[in-house]
Amino acid sequence: MSEKQENPLLSLLLNIAIPSIILMKFTGEEHLGPVTGLVIALAFPFCYGIYDFYDRRKVNFISILGLISILLTGVFTLIKLPPHWIAVKEATVPALIGCAIIISLRTKYPLVKKLLFNENIINVNLVHERLANKNNETAFEKLLVQTSYLLASSFFLSAFLNFALAKYILVSEPGSQAFNEELGQMTALSWPVIVIPSMIVMFFALYKLLNGIKKLTGLSLEEVMHAQQKK
Repeated sequence: MSEKQENPLLSLLLNIAIPSIILMKFTGEEHLGPVTGLVIALAFPFCYGIYDFYDRRKVNFISILGLISILLTGVFTLIKLPPHWIAVKEATVPALIGCAIIISLRTKYPLVKKLLFNENIINVNLVHERLANKNNETAFEKLLVQTSYLLASSFFLSAFLNFALAKYILVSEPGSQAFNEELGQMTALSWPVIVIPSMIVMFFALYKLLNGIKKLTGLSLEEVMHAQQKK
């Protein structure tokens, strides 16, 4: 049975669109107020992350780091830490993921297999069978290492862009209406400024992996990506 997939439209709506609108338009004293508005805005992605976990029954360390990041944003703002520390926090989460991907190469469970080389994308059993037949397992492990560094670079790029965007936009006093509006603007801009460039690098990593598998196994792209066999 295939794993239940996340609803991308719902994710975009609850993680970015609604929080951004609340922060930019409804944190004035005439509406929710700076503190209440911030808490309500952050509640949407936080509650969505919990809902998605229970809905799909899937533990994802990246999602967990995302939830921690949301909580830290709220805490840092409520205790009025300087905006610099929010910029540091924004960079730290994706940087940790990138480091984890590289470090995991030294373990029995490299994260690239969890993120890209998994049964939801690739016909893993067939690929391993063909690799064994052609005696290309060692070459495949080298391919996984190369792909891992590419994948990690997408998160390092995200860390740099997160930090730069936060430093550029967050200039007001934390806890103020102006700061919440800036936080909303940063959240709204995160998609075109951060997510899209990072996804381009990530898709290039996936392309390199799929292309390498085709060469090492002799399988077609359709055969490689046919993860679930019909019963």
